[in-house]
Amino acid sequence: MNENKQRCAIGVDFGGTFVKLARVDEHGVIGARASFATAGLAGVAGWLDAVARHVDTLLADMPADVEWRGIGVGVPGFVDYARGFVHNLTNVPGWSAVPLAEMLTQRFGKTARVDNDVNAMAVGECTYGAGQAYQHAVFITLGTGVGGGLLINKALYRGAYSLAGEIGHVSIDRNGIVSPTGRGGVEQYVGNKRIVERALQALDAGRTSRILEFAGGRREDITPKVISAAAAAGDELAGEIFDFVADCLATMMASVAYLLQPQAFIIGGGIAAAGPVLFDPLRRHLNERLSPYFAERLVIKRAELGNDAGVIGAATLTFLE
Repeated sequence: MNENKQRCAIGVDFGGTFVKLARVDEHGVIGARASFATAGLAGVAGWLDAVARHVDTLLADMPADVEWRGIGVGVPGFVDYARGFVHNLTNVPGWSAVPLAEMLTQRFGKTARVDNDVNAMAVGECTYGAGQAYQHAVFITLGTGVGGGLLINKALYRGAYSLAGEIGHVSIDRNGIVSPTGRGGVEQYVGNKRIVERALQALDAGRTSRILEFAGGRREDITPKVISAAAAAGDELAGEIFDFVADCLATMMASVAYLLQPQAFIIGGGIAAAGPVLFDPLRRHLNERLSPYFAERLVIKRAELGNDAGVIGAATLTFLE
């Protein structure tokens, strides 16, 4: 490598609906972007072909004084980070036992890193975003499910077999909802679909609410974003739903806080966009569940990189080693 050149990397955020890519420099600045739909690809080989086409596009206008370091990928599933091996992607058919880092290295002839998508987000936030000031922090994403990443002594903690940080499966009810990942896991109560189901059940039971009005009168258009907007406008039912979500999260977070005593919880993902509607009751419920010795200095803040955290963090993985 020419030491006088700036380095960049390609970051790939592999979502269940879209795959987002970006060319990212060593300062966390995005130079170019691309995306494509996850559905309709011919398995892993089709995914690799699509990535390769978009990588060519991202590199086409790369400045002459920039050198491409490699490619990093964040995936929504269980990963052995040391090997870059994808055990399973629950929501993407055909992705089981895939040596993805090896395949990427063979395809591009560059360094390739593969990690869980929330770990990638955490790396991005630690390096360039809301986590820069902390030695110990817990990163949470709220969306389809609940994902987690653990920063301990300024390093991402992956556990014995690279699967640590799956806090969405931390049980908040020993007799709760059964899923393939256990019983009573928090994401079974506060994932996107569960939040919408809770609203629809209340409406069907005759509760008065403006939620349907905020959805334009269409039940199928009710989303957590719609519910949070209604809550921000003072709707009682919508406020109760987000209070329930906050209490569920606080139950999980209190257990994590007692176990790890982080300095901060940094929360991203679509549901985090609810802002005070979520964060105000979350702080209150967490204080109720923690000793003041744990609660007083504990920071709860929103992630700063937004929808770019995944691609920036995935690219950053290639700069770390």
